[in-house]
Amino acid sequence: MGNSLICKSKKDVKEIGSRSKRMGRSQRKLQSEEEYLQKQALSLALQQLQLSQRFDGSTSKRIGSTSSRRRNLSDPFSNGKQGQGKRDSKLCGADVTSGEVNLQAPDFLENLKEKKFVLIHGEGFGAWCWYKTISLLEEVGLSPIAIDLKGSGIDLTDTNRVNTIAEYSKPLTDYLQDLPDDEKVVLVGHSSGGACLSYALEHFSNKISKAIYVCATMVATGQRPFDVFMEELGSGEIFMKDSKFLIYGNGKDKPPTGFMFEKEQIKGLYFNQSPTKDVALAMVSMRPFPLGPVMEKLSLSPENYGTGRRFFIQTLDDHALSPDVQEKLVRENPPERVFKIKGSDHCPFFSKPQSLHKILLEIAQIP
Repeated sequence: MGNSLICKSKKDVKEIGSRSKRMGRSQRKLQSEEEYLQKQALSLALQQLQLSQRFDGSTSKRIGSTSSRRRNLSDPFSNGKQGQGKRDSKLCGADVTSGEVNLQAPDFLENLKEKKFVLIHGEGFGAWCWYKTISLLEEVGLSPIAIDLKGSGIDLTDTNRVNTIAEYSKPLTDYLQDLPDDEKVVLVGHSSGGACLSYALEHFSNKISKAIYVCATMVATGQRPFDVFMEELGSGEIFMKDSKFLIYGNGKDKPPTGFMFEKEQIKGLYFNQSPTKDVALAMVSMRPFPLGPVMEKLSLSPENYGTGRRFFIQTLDDHALSPDVQEKLVRENPPERVFKIKGSDHCPFFSKPQSLHKILLEIAQIP
């Protein structure tokens, strides 16, 4: 009887030890995966930092020849993931304006009047977020340039001191002002960066051939970009009074100067379809966003902004700027054409880079 009890006790101990070992292995595996993601994110961030040392001022320009990295134009998705590229391009959906991108013609580049794309990030982001788009555009022989807006990316300006859309957009407007008189560019703006596109169209319409709003704040004259986001967040007054995401750079007794969502909110709002490594990169790279520029009412005239060629890309699985809100923007301030990407969250440059790339090229070829 006693021996039987002793044997059972040893068996129990073995089972407990076995379970403990399994739990230990599982915990070590999770820890190893987390460390791997951290290393991947830090590696990407380090690459961006190394590139930034070659940037021209606050303009995150990828300097160097693109010829060695250029794909065969007859096979734009021949990166070892050809099937994925084709599947991804189909996800643009039936709502995409008709007309396929013809990259098979040898004169593809010659048919494009403007080969330079200027990429503008949204709130909290920087030029770094466009790294996939930059690579894809370069590989078909185009010249993409990503710009850090004031207080964003590697621009070290204190965001609490950026109070107007003019200040926030200055790196972009400086770039446009320095362009030769006979040169035009294609502007691409994401999210709140759409307000900077509109501001640039108003002041430099002669330098911009097309403005592409990627799930962006394409507001009409007299409207604030802030009001677009309030469509999602609810009452603007309550948000400004009670939000824990607001930053008071000049003291609690003064108006808020910026905002920054917590990491979990950012993941749910912006990256619900994005790859894990891109989310990890964003978590170590995003910065607070100046509030003043989005609180400003835009003044847009028919003779400047009104003559610009605007295009809008809708993202249909977007939790930050819902398809309904995007549809309202398009309805109230109609662009020339509207494109839609199925299965994309608020950051198609992460979640659907091939689909975004395909649409950008299609818009570039519109006469």
